[in-house]
Amino acid sequence: MGNEMNDSKEKAVLVGVIINDEDNESMDELKELAETAGAEVVGVVTQSRTNIDRTSYIGKGKLMELKEFIGNNDVSMIIVNDELTGIQIKNIEDVVNKKVIDRTGLILDIFAKRAKSAEGMLQVELAQLKYRLPRLQGIGNDLSRLGGGIGTRGPGETKLETDRRHIKERIRAIEAKIDDLRRHRELLRGRRKKNEVPVVAIIGYTNAGKSTLMNVLTNASVYAEDKLFATLDPTARKLILPSGREIVLIDTVGFIRKLPHDLVEAFKSTLEELKYADVLLHVIDISAKDVMHKINVVEGVLKDLDVINKPKINVYNKSDLLDKVPENKGDSVYISAKERIGIDKLLEMIDRFAYSDLSILDFYFSYANNNEYLFLKKNSKILKEEYDEKGIKIKAQVSAMERNVLKDFIVS
Repeated sequence: MGNEMNDSKEKAVLVGVIINDEDNESMDELKELAETAGAEVVGVVTQSRTNIDRTSYIGKGKLMELKEFIGNNDVSMIIVNDELTGIQIKNIEDVVNKKVIDRTGLILDIFAKRAKSAEGMLQVELAQLKYRLPRLQGIGNDLSRLGGGIGTRGPGETKLETDRRHIKERIRAIEAKIDDLRRHRELLRGRRKKNEVPVVAIIGYTNAGKSTLMNVLTNASVYAEDKLFATLDPTARKLILPSGREIVLIDTVGFIRKLPHDLVEAFKSTLEELKYADVLLHVIDISAKDVMHKINVVEGVLKDLDVINKPKINVYNKSDLLDKVPENKGDSVYISAKERIGIDKLLEMIDRFAYSDLSILDFYFSYANNNEYLFLKKNSKILKEEYDEKGIKIKAQVSAMERNVLKDFIVS
C-alpha cells in the first residue's frame, strides 16, 4: 500500500537562489511545503548569486544543468523558492518542458487543499485569481500541455483559462461575498464583547503546535497534523479557566517566511481576529533550530497588523525535547502540548492575563436587588456567601467591569 501511495506522488526538484550566502533554511522549509502539498522531493538545485535572473530566475548554465538533472531523473515538476513572473515561468518551462510552480503557487495550493469553511475557500480562490491574473500570458497555454496536479487545484481551477475580464468580475464578486461574511462576523464579535467574554488568540509560526494546544486546552477536535498550514480557518472554542471564568479561545493560521502579499491580504479576515483579542498566546517551537528567526517573522506580522502591544504570553512548546527546561517567568511558560506538560501553569497564566483587572471585594444585596445579585453570581468567582434577614453578603473576585456595574453594592 505504502509503495502505491509513493508511486502516485508527483516527483519534484526544488530550485533556489541563495543571495549573498544567506542561510539555507528557507530551502528546508520549501521541502516541507512541497511534502505538505503531496510531492516527493527527488532533488535540490541551488545557485549562489547576488540577485535573481529577471528572465529565467537562475542563469542559463544552471538552467541547462537543471534540464540535464531532469533528463536523468523521473521528475514531473520544478518548485522554485521565490515568486516568479509569468515570463520567468514560461522561460523555464520552455527549456525543461516540465511544470514550474513558484513558492507562492505552492502555498496557494496547500491553502486550497486545507480550507474547509465557505469563507476560507472564497479567500483561497481570491488569492489564486489575484496571483494568476498578471501571469495569464505566461501560464495560460502551458497548463493543458503540462498536466494538472499540484498548483492547479482549488476552487479557481476551472477558471484558469478564462479571460481577464471574467477573472476581474469573479474577483469583485468574491470580495463582495467576503465583505458580507466579515460584517456577519463583526455582528457576532459585537455580541461577544457585550457579554464581556475575553478573547484569547493562539498565534505562532506554522507547525509550532497551535492546533495541538487548542485540542488539549478545549478538548476540541481541531485538525492537528505535523504539516505546514494545518489550520486555515479561525476556530473559536469556549474555555473555562481554573477560576471558573470563561474565555473564547481562537486558533489562527500559521505564519511563514516569504508569505505572499496577496495571501496576507486575502487572509486578513482570519488574522483580523487578533485586533479584537484581549490576549495573544504566541506558541513557539522551542526545539526548532531557527527559533529566533521564526519568532521575528511572527512579531513582524503582529507589527503589520498593529497588535504588537497587546498583552502576550510566550508559550514555549515542545519543551520535552530540551535537555534542561528553563523556569517559567513573567510572560513566558514552558510546555509540551503533546505530552500535556505545563498546561496547568499555562491556564493559570491565561487566567491572570485575561482577567488582569481582578480584585476581591465584599458586596451586600438586599433581597429586592435579586437581578444585581444574579449578575454577580453569573459573572464572578464567588468566594463566600452569607445570608441574614435583610439580604445577602458576598465576597467575590470581580473584574473592573463588574466592580463598575455594582459599585453601589460594595461594602467598604
